[in-house]
Amino acid sequence: MSFVALGLAFLVLSVSTPVLAHHGFSVEFDKDSPLTLTGTVTKMEFMNPHIYFYVDVKGEDGKVVNWAFEGGPPNVIYRQGWRKDTLKPGDVVTVKGFRAKDGTHLAACSTVKLPDGREVSAGSGGVSQDAYGSGGADGKK
Repeated sequence: MSFVALGLAFLVLSVSTPVLAHHGFSVEFDKDSPLTLTGTVTKMEFMNPHIYFYVDVKGEDGKVVNWAFEGGPPNVIYRQGWRKDTLKPGDVVTVKGFRAKDGTHLAACSTVKLPDGREVSAGSGGVSQDAYGSGGADGKK
């Protein structure tokens, strides 16, 4: 009987650990700090648990800052039409998202305007896409 209890405890802990490790939007990102940035894609990472892509953005001072954008899980955005080559290094894109609370050059991406003019969703929902503002390379409105 104790082996059954031990096995059940192991199962409960092993299933719940990944759920506890995953963060929510509001833990890392600020819904009150929307931004819109345009720049050149430098890298795309299409893997779990979220996609990441990186964009060089030139600020008003002429300095280039490399921003990291977190998108939704690959399986979600794949169903929205994304592929591993949707963003390629050298593509000029406009990204709408929400800045990280820690002030780093990280943002949760919701939409990306591609070089061909299409605007595609990169998020898994949860934050209103009508809440955007625009910002410079420093992310301030």
